[in-house]
Amino acid sequence: MANPLSVNQPANAPLKDIWFTRCPVPTATGLAYKLGWLEDEFAKDGISVATIQDAPKALARHHYDHEIPSLIREGGSLLALAAKAQGAKTKVIGLTWIDEWQVILVRPDSLINRPADLKGRRVALPAYVEREIPSHVRGSSIARGMTLQGVKGVLAYAGLTLDDVSFVEVGSGQDSDSGLGGLWAGLDNLARGEVDAVYVKGASAVDAAKRYGAVVGIDIDRFTDRQYRVNNGTPRPITVHEDFIENHFDLLVRFLAQTLRAADWAASNLDGVHQILKNETRAGDDGVATAYRDGFHQSLHPSLSKELLDLFKIQKNFTLIHGVLDRDFNLDAWVDPRPLAAAHQWLDNYYQTQSKAA
Repeated sequence: MANPLSVNQPANAPLKDIWFTRCPVPTATGLAYKLGWLEDEFAKDGISVATIQDAPKALARHHYDHEIPSLIREGGSLLALAAKAQGAKTKVIGLTWIDEWQVILVRPDSLINRPADLKGRRVALPAYVEREIPSHVRGSSIARGMTLQGVKGVLAYAGLTLDDVSFVEVGSGQDSDSGLGGLWAGLDNLARGEVDAVYVKGASAVDAAKRYGAVVGIDIDRFTDRQYRVNNGTPRPITVHEDFIENHFDLLVRFLAQTLRAADWAASNLDGVHQILKNETRAGDDGVATAYRDGFHQSLHPSLSKELLDLFKIQKNFTLIHGVLDRDFNLDAWVDPRPLAAAHQWLDNYYQTQSKAA
């Protein structure tokens, strides 16, 4: 475990620790960590690799504020965008897109089975939540932000707007004792008939839906145009502190290279990925298999393609319009493609060396 006292070491000092943080979803970073490749890569340098999720609770806030110079964050865009707008010295070095069972859940007797059917219906909206991080309050109302964007995409697919539904504010979904399934507080309201539809996503939501007897009314993942599936994790940014890039570029490249290597491994190891994801997502076999489908394990590689950047801009504009951001900023200037490009070259050299050795 990394030493918590080293998080504030001078930016240009030799690194003792590399920290990373990710959301409980499929990521190449999480796979590389669970496979032991990150630890092995930096052991020879005397550098430990640790995750914020396993660190003392006092460090948890850094998943939100990005104040550790040696932190690599592969997490939802709501927090990354909010932190940047509030002055965090970060850069985007990669984007991933993993469809995670984004759906609209309804009661079994519901007649909602296509986007147009939502018109005039009551939709659950998680309450605004304040965390113990005043400067990042808006970005931390994750369930509310994901619901608004998810429902907006569904309605837009049918030529409708948010004004065409009636939102009913429900619980915040931030009860830490209820697990990730607790994010979707509207499910109990759905079961009681107080709302007609609830937006959910991810493996934990599969398990939660079964507990409440809810069924899929609209499968958002089946929308062929990705713009209607843009949300907190689609695309998901990888961000780092500017100091990490400028002062420890080679270490960052090696870290990214191991995540690319893990993505390569995942492409032909679905069973192995599923085993790791049960722990990462805190879900069972069925939840993982239902939420992550259609060859998701073959597309875990981070990218900075024009398509993903354009989709990321949709999410950024959404957060600006709906008050998640303190101020606007230039997204293109936020992106630094150098580390990922160098990581691809590093990994190519690694594979060539391994091939010659064989």
